[in-house]
Amino acid sequence: MDSIGMVAVALLAGALRVSTPFLFVSLGECLTEKSGRINLGNEGALVLGAMTAYAASYESGSPWIGVLAACAAGGVLGLLHGVVCSLARVNDIAMGIAVMLAGLGCAFFFGKPYIQPSAPQLPVMPLGFWSEQPQIRSALDVSPLFFFGLAVAALMAWSFRNTRLGLTVRIVGDSEDAARALGLRINLVRILSTVLGSALAGIGGSFLSLSYPGSWNEQLSSGQGLVAVALVVFARWDPIHCVLAALLFGAAGALGPSLQVIGITQGYYLFYAAPYVLTLLIMVLTVAPGRALRGMPGELSLTR
Repeated sequence: MDSIGMVAVALLAGALRVSTPFLFVSLGECLTEKSGRINLGNEGALVLGAMTAYAASYESGSPWIGVLAACAAGGVLGLLHGVVCSLARVNDIAMGIAVMLAGLGCAFFFGKPYIQPSAPQLPVMPLGFWSEQPQIRSALDVSPLFFFGLAVAALMAWSFRNTRLGLTVRIVGDSEDAARALGLRINLVRILSTVLGSALAGIGGSFLSLSYPGSWNEQLSSGQGLVAVALVVFARWDPIHCVLAALLFGAAGALGPSLQVIGITQGYYLFYAAPYVLTLLIMVLTVAPGRALRGMPGELSLTR
């Protein structure tokens, strides 16, 4: 295989891996914001989910128990955020930052004993079975969590358009007056949406510690939970667009390692900043004055 082909395969494999945590956190934030609430605490849910998954996998010997534990840990943080934000005069942004710091603090405190031990890792799906080259077969080993994320995105998109539950979330997020007129329980809908959204972020964290990079340490996330908030804006609050945006961010994150495959090492550290440069560029292009944010739920507010 020539150099261009090697870079293409490495970029594809890297995109599938790197995009997975972005995918889960962005889907979780999309669900939460569809109900009219912003949750910056998903960065804390991601890191706490990673630690909890690794600890549960190590103690139980089953990585799938680790994934379930991460889901539960993220859900607990989401419940905290959802309940407190339902109180009068509580700001979503301020509370989200507090929840993020709480999640990070808990993960760092309780995760110290698990930095050195080796926990069982999630199995992989060998998409490179067609190749005789070991490097390609290894590169295209994809976690089943990626395909689970695709299924979640499809289910969310279908639910928002075709189910009573999805319509309820959309009404609550678009107009509180309309929701009250229909007798909907606004706080309950937002709390449940926040819990489920943070639970998805926790699953994204389990991918980091049990699949790629497959370890637990305090610098595991690199701000992916916060980047995912910008990703949701870029995706216009559409779950399918979240998948495409996550793959784009994943490809940007895989650019540096992909270039190393063909021997480009000088200045490759700059390429690791690609996802953050892309985030800044996207925010400038999509939130510039005079540009309407199509798809934004009507009740989303920085001051509520």
